[in-house]
Amino acid sequence: MIKVRRIFSLLMVFLLIPSITLAGSLHGSMDVYYNDKLLPGNEIAKPTLKVEEPFKVKINLTVYQKSDVYVSLSCMEKNSFEIINGPTLRIEEYSKGDILEANSSKEYEWTVKPTERWTGGSLPLDIYYTILAHGDTKPLVNGGFTVAYCTISNEHYEGETPTSKEQPVSGSQPTPKSAPAFSLVTAIAALALVFLKFIHK
Repeated sequence: MIKVRRIFSLLMVFLLIPSITLAGSLHGSMDVYYNDKLLPGNEIAKPTLKVEEPFKVKINLTVYQKSDVYVSLSCMEKNSFEIINGPTLRIEEYSKGDILEANSSKEYEWTVKPTERWTGGSLPLDIYYTILAHGDTKPLVNGGFTVAYCTISNEHYEGETPTSKEQPVSGSQPTPKSAPAFSLVTAIAALALVFLKFIHK
């Protein structure tokens, strides 16, 4: 079983190379951070974490025209991470949407902790975003990328965990007019996860 997990982890490293479409875009640019450290280029953070050990992921998003922006965190198995605080409080839930003026920037930061769902294994945490021209319904950019490829140890974190900030009830938040579709890579990863769970049984 350990061998199967190692093979799966190796496949994920090769498959889940981030694709930050804003890097050279006419619509905007983005800086990506893990625990306040800038990740250059297409670098992915590869931390080894204890169960419930908090960490931070952040993007600093700049748009070149007035835009409506929606962001979310995503994972192959959404119960593998818990959001402590951030612009959203659930994996795969989109933010309420922000109106950014032309040539302005906004930071989106989440504090997250791994649960026991994936102890002894590794899995990616992704950031997805949708940018629309203000008031429009057709996205200028739909994108997503892996920000951290986390290995979860069998140990439990014993330090202090930040408390969750109060957020509006999810049902009161509008969703993006056009949510980004999951990429082929994410679909392959999901199938690999199902295969791994099947073998584990």
